[in-house]
Amino acid sequence: MFKIAVLISGSGTNLQSIIDNIKDGYLKNCTIEYVISDKKDVFGLKRAKENNIKTMVFDKNELKEDLSCNILKFLKGKVDLIVLAGFTSILKENIIDEFRNRIINIHPSLIPSFCGKGMYGLKVHEAVIEYGVKISGCTVHFVDHGTDTGSIIIQKVIDVKSTYSAKELQQEVLKTEHKALPEAIKLISEGRIKIDKRKVIVS
Repeated sequence: MFKIAVLISGSGTNLQSIIDNIKDGYLKNCTIEYVISDKKDVFGLKRAKENNIKTMVFDKNELKEDLSCNILKFLKGKVDLIVLAGFTSILKENIIDEFRNRIINIHPSLIPSFCGKGMYGLKVHEAVIEYGVKISGCTVHFVDHGTDTGSIIIQKVIDVKSTYSAKELQQEVLKTEHKALPEAIKLISEGRIKIDKRKVIVS
């Protein structure tokens, strides 16, 4: 069985997409072992509990610089893949080194555009609208020591309509996220990913 930990900070819609794809059989031989939140009382924890998934809270306001260390101590040796699904804390070198090429993140833009420090949530879509680009989308990438700088696994694209508000764009991009994240997990769990320098090659 391919064991996954999902890290969240909010409502957990991407978590739900993983749960649904496991239930539907798209993600075969996969199980979510833990859902970990860096905030208390977020709705994503309720989603996990409703699906009988173990939950843990490592409060970033309490742990501060020790957040990554505590998550690493808890997960080391227990899971095959860590999935950041709307997780807004930055993981530090210790856990990234331990889980090298075994941590993935989903970002709501086409990296390398509209990403990096401070670019998360609605801020990304506001920047996209303000810049006036014609396409946007989402990116699933491996997590490295930078912010949104890891090797790209999957990108999905949508047209940006001139009438979109940032919130409307966010909802459209979210639909692509719900497809891209399970697809990336499937490729990794089936051993179909090879990394050559920065390039991710899918077999």
